[in-house]
Amino acid sequence: MSNEPTETPAGGTSAEDVSKEQEIFNARLKKAEDLRAQGLNPYRNGWEPDHTTGVIAKELGELKAQEEVEKASQTYAVAGRILANRTFGKAAFLKLRDREGDLQVWAKKDVLGDQAFETYKLADLGDIVAAKGKCTRTKTGELTLVATEFHILTKSLRPLPEKWHGLSDIETRCRQRYLDLIVTPGVKDLFVKRHRIVRGIQRFLDGHGFIEVETPTLHKPEEAGGATARPFQTHHNALDMDLKLRIALELHLKRLVVGGIDRVYEIGRIWRNEGIDRRHNPEFTMVEFYQAYATWQDLMKLTEDLLLCLATDVTGSAKITYQGQVIDFTPPYPRISMVEHTASKLGLQASAALAGDGLKQACERAAREAHDKDLAAILDHAATMATPGEMIARAFEAVGEPQLPKDRPVFVTDFPIEVSPLARKRDADPRVTDRFELFAAGMEIANAFSELNDPVDQRARFQRQVELARKGDQEAMPYDEDFVRALEHGMPPTAGEGIGIDRLTMLLTDSASIRDVVLFPLLKPVK
Repeated sequence: MSNEPTETPAGGTSAEDVSKEQEIFNARLKKAEDLRAQGLNPYRNGWEPDHTTGVIAKELGELKAQEEVEKASQTYAVAGRILANRTFGKAAFLKLRDREGDLQVWAKKDVLGDQAFETYKLADLGDIVAAKGKCTRTKTGELTLVATEFHILTKSLRPLPEKWHGLSDIETRCRQRYLDLIVTPGVKDLFVKRHRIVRGIQRFLDGHGFIEVETPTLHKPEEAGGATARPFQTHHNALDMDLKLRIALELHLKRLVVGGIDRVYEIGRIWRNEGIDRRHNPEFTMVEFYQAYATWQDLMKLTEDLLLCLATDVTGSAKITYQGQVIDFTPPYPRISMVEHTASKLGLQASAALAGDGLKQACERAAREAHDKDLAAILDHAATMATPGEMIARAFEAVGEPQLPKDRPVFVTDFPIEVSPLARKRDADPRVTDRFELFAAGMEIANAFSELNDPVDQRARFQRQVELARKGDQEAMPYDEDFVRALEHGMPPTAGEGIGIDRLTMLLTDSASIRDVVLFPLLKPVK
């Protein structure tokens, strides 16, 4: 850029980087003052583009000859951010980006005039500018707008990363997502796909007779249930009342089913006070939906249809590639019993495992033989659990999940009742519940079950959660008396499901970390 210090990558921490960035900042601040001296506001308002780069590409993109482009071109008025600038004395080529793409702008002194060209000379990479003119094709074949007007709408004081090739530091990308969106290829497209996933879920559920609602995010302590997780706590000053951020959407949505809204869903934010890793962020988004007069098996079919629809819409195919692994979303998906699968990996029969025969010893043996210390720790912990069902569920994380099919989504079924406090127990075997979780690429994507609608049974399950809490389990559910009261009024046979939108977006955009698909993930503070 003209008379500006060489730009360096944003986010530098060395003394030299800080000094150079301050030098650039001061130089740009001086240019803003120069604009004001010319009677121009460097932060002007009221200039609305008549066209987008997408419109121009649609109208002229197929025309190859310069004469064809110039004959077909109308006068276009566009606005966007400068991402590149090449100067040639009395002319320059700018790369301008708006919400739909990029367009080259040709600023020529003999076309713009002296005053407008002087204004251009005060522009820098990152500035928001406007240009007006007709299009041509250059000798290199690039579609180009020849500017007859040029305006600086917003003066950028800080430099973009060098050569606008993108940010390489993951922490900087997440902390300065605004910068990441500007300069890193593909980031904006990823979040556009996330938008399409959310809208696709809404269209699908709306088309199946569901209605979307909103339920409270602030819960009284006795209402903050619906999942086994530790909530965040806060306090309402005016009411002098402790509150918790919701950890699930479930219990309020099921209240609505009791009230006669037979098909209901909510897409909402959830907060869980837990660790952070590539699959977990304390704040995340879920869709939960509930269908009266349906079973968990009905939701398997609904889930298959939904995921096939989303995969096809977002990626163009039922087969996607995630981190090098092809995953086929074509139904039907395999069904694998948690009890049978885990027992077989531990060298036991399913019936013996459920009865607890040799289960503790099998977990301890598997822990000793494990090649991974984290898996060994999970198995050691499983051996200390109070019931066979809890042992099986815990051991499944170590010996079951890693052995699930990789090329297909899979439904894991037969969850023990001890780890399913809101699910209906199976009539044929009350030790397990009518529940499934959907796994894909080693991640849990969805959790669903036939809902427990027996208020007496639900009251007993809540009581067990209270006992676990007394023993120190910080993830145990509270006793929600009002929810039990709602069940006592009668909830029809119902099936419900929750799907993690962040992880689903990871899958459908081939993103390795949840931080990649959350615009502003929670990070440790910078010291």
